[in-house]
Amino acid sequence: MNYDSKIEPGRVDTGNHAHEHVAAGGSGASADPLAIDTEQERRSRRWIWIVAAVVGAAIVAIWFLVHGGSKEEAAGTGAAQVPVVTVVVPGRSTVAGEITATGTLGARRTMPVGSVGEGGEVREIRVDAGDWVAQGQVLAVIDRSVQAQAAASQAAQVQVAAADARIAQSNLDRGLKLVDRGFISKADIDSLTATRDAAVARVNVARATLGQLRAQNARLNIVAPAAGLVLERNVELGQVVGGGTGVLFSLAKGGEMEMLANLSEADLAALRVGVEANVKPVGSGRTFKGQVWQLSPVIDTNTRQGTARIALSYDPALRPGGFASAVIASGAVVAPMLPESAIQNDAKGSFVYVVDNAGKVHRRAVATGMVTARGITIKSGLNGSEKVVLRAGGFLNDGDKVKTRPAASTAN
Repeated sequence: MNYDSKIEPGRVDTGNHAHEHVAAGGSGASADPLAIDTEQERRSRRWIWIVAAVVGAAIVAIWFLVHGGSKEEAAGTGAAQVPVVTVVVPGRSTVAGEITATGTLGARRTMPVGSVGEGGEVREIRVDAGDWVAQGQVLAVIDRSVQAQAAASQAAQVQVAAADARIAQSNLDRGLKLVDRGFISKADIDSLTATRDAAVARVNVARATLGQLRAQNARLNIVAPAAGLVLERNVELGQVVGGGTGVLFSLAKGGEMEMLANLSEADLAALRVGVEANVKPVGSGRTFKGQVWQLSPVIDTNTRQGTARIALSYDPALRPGGFASAVIASGAVVAPMLPESAIQNDAKGSFVYVVDNAGKVHRRAVATGMVTARGITIKSGLNGSEKVVLRAGGFLNDGDKVKTRPAASTAN
């Protein structure tokens, strides 16, 4: 019986290739399932390629709809992509010059006080560090028991010499009355006169010696040479002091203080005597107004620095030996000023972006000056009339096209 003549009702012929394969298989054999699956896979691939082609065509059509506008629309789109930057015209500002320095605090005029007499044992100390004293005030009392006896002895010698002088004068007076009567000669009168003169001289010598002893005794006490503040006390009760003992008290004349500010050669040359300075001691949190009263006439050869001495009024917060910082006025500077955001820095140095009349940005090298609360001064590179990009300079390149808008406020 022929296989091809017995196709069951309802069965669908899957294709010529499958039919031929069945016919070649001989009578009584069923259809190959592997061949049927291969045919279905091929049909599925054809449908996938058809769908991919349709999707690609749709994408191309959408792109042409979006980008296929008129030339005017394309030009408008290009203009919208030009960045908008904020610019500022710095002008020229007058800025008070300032120099910052550090240094130490100290007494403006320090007075070391020691023993100027022959010395002795310290019996009493009347002041301590931190006390205010007047000129001539006794700071410490030295034992003077021996010196007092010596002065008393010399005072007695003065009285003896005075008595001898009175006797000599009386003898001379009597001789003068007798010489006219011829009882004594003129030679005797000369001898009496010499005796009287010698007695008077001995009185003067005794009095001078007494004055010397009293002066030495007065110098035994340690006294203040001028009014001021006691900074240091280096003596104790019972201590034996003398001319070689050293400094017993250290005083600040008038209580005046100063700051020794260390400055470079250039900063020192920019200052003058009389300029104001604000001094802030470390740890006090306060600022004191002072004035430069002396500039160092020499420069240290090792540090290449000099000293500016800033006079300060007394205050308990100003402790000699303490560390402090100072801001010193150094005159006015007229220069362009820009906010920090406008200044860029790289390996070549500081620069800004300037916008020309054609709307293009150009890099401009600048030299910065003083930093203030209002901005940074520009020492060179700008004359103040340029349009300078205020922000976003880091995203620009030399020659970029930009649109500008003025800043709400400038650094003038």
